Amino acid sequence: MTNSIPNKPLKKGSLVFVDRENYVKSIEAHASDNDLPYYVFEGPGEILSLKDEYAQVRWRRPVPDVWFKLDQLKEYTQ
Repeated sequence: MTNSIPNKPLKKGSLVFVDRENYVKSIEAHASDNDLPYYVFEGPGEILSLKDEYAQVRWRRPVPDVWFKLDQLKEYTQ
């Protein structure tokens, strides 16, 4: 029997940040710029839209929205 609490699924409106470890290992990281801005790893960003296994994230900065795979995102908690 496990005592772990299951993760809530991410949904529209969820606050998130990018999990650096999962992102660095991904194929998307090899196809993109090596240095992502620090704020994507610190969060929070808000999920605006979901499509299949991707989420569109808006950061609280004057920058474009970005699509990330859901497995590269983690729920933001203070």
